[in-house]
Amino acid sequence: MALIVHKYGGTSMGSTERISNVAKRVAKWHRAGHQMVVVPSAMSGETNRLLGLAKELAPSSMGNAYGRELDMLAATGEQASSALLAIALQAEGVDAVSFAGWQVPIKTNSAFTKARIESIDDERVRAELNAGKVVIVTGFQGIDPDGHITTLGRGGSDTSAVAVAAALKAAECLIYTDVDGVYTTDPRVVPEARRLPLVSFEEMLEMASLGSKVLQIRSVEFAGKYKVPLRVLSSFTPWDIDLTEEAASGTLITFEEDEDMERAVVSGIAFNRDEAKIAVLGVPDTPGIAYQILGVVADANIEVDVIIQNVGKEGKTDFSFTVHRNDFQKALDLLKTEVLPKLGASEVVGDARICKVSIVGIGMRSHVGVASRMFKCMSDEGINIQMISTSEIKTSVVIDEKYMELAVRSLHREFELDQPVDTIAE
Repeated sequence: MALIVHKYGGTSMGSTERISNVAKRVAKWHRAGHQMVVVPSAMSGETNRLLGLAKELAPSSMGNAYGRELDMLAATGEQASSALLAIALQAEGVDAVSFAGWQVPIKTNSAFTKARIESIDDERVRAELNAGKVVIVTGFQGIDPDGHITTLGRGGSDTSAVAVAAALKAAECLIYTDVDGVYTTDPRVVPEARRLPLVSFEEMLEMASLGSKVLQIRSVEFAGKYKVPLRVLSSFTPWDIDLTEEAASGTLITFEEDEDMERAVVSGIAFNRDEAKIAVLGVPDTPGIAYQILGVVADANIEVDVIIQNVGKEGKTDFSFTVHRNDFQKALDLLKTEVLPKLGASEVVGDARICKVSIVGIGMRSHVGVASRMFKCMSDEGINIQMISTSEIKTSVVIDEKYMELAVRSLHREFELDQPVDTIAE
């Protein structure tokens, strides 16, 4: 049989009862003859609880100065859930062993709280698999060249699972979560949203980058780079569901586009509430101005998303971009203290009450007028578009946050995403 990697999120590991159900599910796959590696997240809410304790002791503990200790602290959540799952499997009569990231080892760089995986030594895991054991590897963490424990940032367990699957050349990586697949949009916003039986890697990468919370973007990037087959499915189906049925459920993320997928012009609507906009007004319209502004932001390890530069009067320009809302104040302060006086800008302003709404679909490659159709839909609803960003298979707009749900519902209806693909007119 095959080598399979299972990843379980915090909700799936949220109680001893749920951990027991996970163990029963994994045992079912193991008894069917598969070699099993499991990557669990911390129990639901545990990471927030631990970081909350740190904040009580040091209100500024979310800063870089505390990074090493925050990683030491946060890593214990996954270690606890991994050990508990190993115990639950052993109670089911399945030989199992748990490893922390540093024991594998999963080697990362030294960017505490935001580390990136550099390599994985698969020898120890393979030895235990060949001995007939289920191997449980902590998600979210690794070890840097100096032997310090590191964490990969929020959602890093998905990345860990895909990276382990890539290192082991697994047949498939199954991401078990509290939803039963990838939907045309968030069903909490649009109840008519449909589950997609399959989605292309490119579409999933765009949706993850644009705010879809089903998969963390770095995990999708990893899957694309190493061609790891991914399937997103629910951990809340009965654990004893037929194995063949379970293996074909959820949403398969495929690396090959087929004719059926091309029929849908737009496959999904993604949105992100966690954005903020910053504008540097009245800077000189000269070569290198973008670097002089964004270089400072990049040096502070702040990611920039949508960027717009408008040529103004008398050799001046306005430069606007978006950042994650958590980085908003930090970026604003940096620009006011380092960029404003240096470049002679007239003003630095910001708005943390914006959001980004995007349409995604590989069918956009072969259809014209999709973006204008989106803009007309926004206009008909009286929604002002502040910024626009496009790629070959997506169009994103930045709008006032209060219009987000209206925009998503309207676009979902405009592109007929509540209808099965076979019924949508070409």
